Amino acid sequence: MTTNKKPVTAAPIADVLAERWSPRSFDKAHVLTKDEALSILEAGRWAPSANNMQPWRFAYISREDALHSLICEKGLTGFNQAWAPSASALILVAAKNKAEDGTPLTKAAYDAGLAASLMQVQAQELGLHTHQIGGLVREEVKSILNIDEDLDVLVLIAVGKLAPAENLEGPAYDREIAPRVRLELNEVVIYGQP
Repeated sequence: MTTNKKPVTAAPIADVLAERWSPRSFDKAHVLTKDEALSILEAGRWAPSANNMQPWRFAYISREDALHSLICEKGLTGFNQAWAPSASALILVAAKNKAEDGTPLTKAAYDAGLAASLMQVQAQELGLHTHQIGGLVREEVKSILNIDEDLDVLVLIAVGKLAPAENLEGPAYDREIAPRVRLELNEVVIYGQP
């Protein structure tokens, strides 16, 4: 069963945005091509950046890499461990936590979030789907990938081809087939109404 996930919006938005949603059912057989992976990472590289500091750092872990299963087993929490191994790849998004002079980079996580967002849009444009995973053991992921102390692990992005919802069970299946919901626009715009 495929569920229509296209949202009802208060105004038209670009198809690539309207069609983006975060599935948990990924095609276990699909492997990202080098061109797909590079395209997604390039989109993140060209994200807007305060003072052009570009504080984001990415790690690309293909399902064919032994670290993929290790991260899924030891670095994820909850039922993320059940569905994430099917993703074609995991992309770690980290942010520098201080400048060269030791000054804290207070805007780095925001900039890295912009980069993550653009990578998701680019993946969608390529006919792929993504799911951000915040339920992770950050210190474990940092250790597995041997990430420097000057980087904060923010999120993993699972990416791959969509598979049928029936590949999932229990709460993951229920979430997969549920309609997309968001707060109404007037609930998130705190000043001024068009």
